[in-house]
Amino acid sequence: MSEPKAPKIEFPCDYMIKVIGTAAPDFRDYVVSVVERHAPGISETDVTVKDSRNARFCSVQLTIVATGEPQLKALFEELKASGRVHMVL
Repeated sequence: MSEPKAPKIEFPCDYMIKVIGTAAPDFRDYVVSVVERHAPGISETDVTVKDSRNARFCSVQLTIVATGEPQLKALFEELKASGRVHMVL
């Protein structure tokens, strides 16, 4: 039996990204600035911020218009390379 394949994404599409990192006063602005470089035109209504229970971590959830896998790969790599981001979902 073959393994089931992940469903193909049809681009362009709305794509939700959740970025988790160590809480800092500028974490949200940092994440938004990186995402803007790869997917310009984010509106404030597309951004949600939540702190962890002990306020040690912060998650920033955004909805972007994804144009293709290279765009998403570059975005994820830049966020992870910063050292400020622990996880990108």
